[in-house]
Amino acid sequence: MMTDPILSIAGVSKTYGDGTVALHPVDLAIARGEIFALLGPNGAGKTTLISIVCGIVNASTGSVTVAGHDAFADYKAARRTIGLVPQELSVDMFETVLATVTFSRRLFGRSGHAAHIEQVLRDLSLWDKRHAKIMELSGGMKRRVLIAKALAHEPDILFLDEPTAGVDVGLRRDMWTLVHRLRERGTTVILTTHYIEEAEEMADRVGVIDKGRLLLVEEKQALMKKLGKRQLTLTLTEPLATVPAGLDDWALQLEDQGRTLRYVFDAQAEDTGIPPLLRRLEERGIAFRDLESSKSSLEDIFVDLVGSK
Repeated sequence: MMTDPILSIAGVSKTYGDGTVALHPVDLAIARGEIFALLGPNGAGKTTLISIVCGIVNASTGSVTVAGHDAFADYKAARRTIGLVPQELSVDMFETVLATVTFSRRLFGRSGHAAHIEQVLRDLSLWDKRHAKIMELSGGMKRRVLIAKALAHEPDILFLDEPTAGVDVGLRRDMWTLVHRLRERGTTVILTTHYIEEAEEMADRVGVIDKGRLLLVEEKQALMKKLGKRQLTLTLTEPLATVPAGLDDWALQLEDQGRTLRYVFDAQAEDTGIPPLLRRLEERGIAFRDLESSKSSLEDIFVDLVGSK
């Protein structure tokens, strides 16, 4: 267990009145200044967990401590340390950008707002739109307003619930840049996503959740190293109809109408099996004109992991 985490979740679960288990007991600690990605398919329990921490949904069991505050017993103090960007648009469409962001800051008892709000709006490319009514903005700009509202009261922890679902690539890149900038200022960022590249780009650690169960929590690089596979792709000089006999030990896959042989192997294994494979191919007169080795992405690992569970 890390020392003095900014967020501690202990045995938190959620079962609804009809017996539906939305979240099995979760134990999780998040360090101050960390970027943590909660990765899982739609309906996995990501939003339920975040909603419990933010006080939107009542937990069935467990406890949550946020920046030293009991999130259930001392809700107001805990909530002041949190900024939440929800999935759904939830803003007054007739308000201006500046007015709604200013209101969010005052809601948490913060004053002296002008300089901070200006900086937030500039960071999100909203400053030029500050006097525009929200109803006049594009979908991507409305999403930026939600982020600005969440940052208005200078929270210690920012929750981003599927922050770039349905937005353009430009906003997604801007979001990644903003998250890294926030981390430099000491803000802890927790995001839920089913976009694998989002977790791969931004996170220090990754938690994988599926069917309400937190399957694992691991440092991103360690996860990719531990569970990652490599693959060797051989582009053949002459196409094959089938994988020749005598090559069963390597579980080769014949692809691209017989023009490509693919061999997937454990990157951490002492014996990858590649040298004897290449010798065996030569013995059988199977020539190749190109050889490429690549490692698995976080997406490959995620699919393997959720599928195996």
